Amino acid sequence: MQTTSDPIPAAAATAVNPACVVNCAAYGPDGKRDILLDDISNVLAIDDGSFVWIGLYEPAADVLAQLQAEFGLHDLAIEDAGKAHQRPKIEAYGDSLFIVANTAQAIDERIAYGETHIFLGARYLVTVRHGASLSYAPARQRIEREPELMAMGAPAALYAVLDAIVDNYLPIVDDFKATLNALEADIISEQFHRGIVIRLYQLKRELTYMRVAVTPLQDVLSQLVRSSSPLIPAEAKLYIRDVLDHSVRINETIDAIRDILGTALGVNQALVTLTQGEIVKKLGAWAALLAAPTLITSWYGMNFHDMPELDERYAYPLLIGGVGVVMVMLYRMFKKARWL
Repeated sequence: MQTTSDPIPAAAATAVNPACVVNCAAYGPDGKRDILLDDISNVLAIDDGSFVWIGLYEPAADVLAQLQAEFGLHDLAIEDAGKAHQRPKIEAYGDSLFIVANTAQAIDERIAYGETHIFLGARYLVTVRHGASLSYAPARQRIEREPELMAMGAPAALYAVLDAIVDNYLPIVDDFKATLNALEADIISEQFHRGIVIRLYQLKRELTYMRVAVTPLQDVLSQLVRSSSPLIPAEAKLYIRDVLDHSVRINETIDAIRDILGTALGVNQALVTLTQGEIVKKLGAWAALLAAPTLITSWYGMNFHDMPELDERYAYPLLIGGVGVVMVMLYRMFKKARWL
């Protein structure tokens, strides 16, 4: 009889996938069932129209090596998927496609970027996420609840992933629009606020980075739509074309917001300059008003005896009246010129 101190037989131990494997499932006529990486060969050995969808997050080298041996993935593609920091692209390696797309995630009012590397085969889809990237669980759930998509196979999973990537850009763009609308009143204000200019610059910088991430994705989607690869059937291209339309709309919105931000920076600077000019004009007008009596009264600080007005009885009242007339004339002149 086996005691509690006896070792547990290997067959009794519960096998699990490595921690970097977020999802590993087979999709077929009977729906979805979770599998182990070691069971992939058994699943693909049965030609029942099923396909395997494996989701990884920053996987270890041995996991990528296992998948490379399982699906016959190219060395260069595996190297790119392991190191990340790749530009968005699509490459064909034999009977598989390798796709790289940038992802975005809003974290503490800043945009963090990541990458998703996708391996597409006839009966498999492997997604490798790096950096800031939301889970593709909603994409998997969409496939599971829409039988017409699941029947399309691996290309449907590819569409769901690409659609999720593009859709994740939408709330970020909407946040930029809302922030810009909130700053509009401060932008057209005549008062200079250093924080507004800094915030506008930060928004434009973030949008520029976002455009760098979104624009190349359009090229990738366009290549998929035009691809002659049997891995992308005509039915799947219809769905991918819809994702392309969304990405074009997002890119155009980004460009529009960037233009508005550039205009807002210019308008704010122009208004501040105009306000400063008005202040300078007012200060100049008041300085001129004060200069006239100062010039006249400064004569009395001279130590001269023979000054004609010193011996006259009404010299001072006349002098005061003359100064008043000069100031009134200057005031009316500056008022007419709208300096006051």
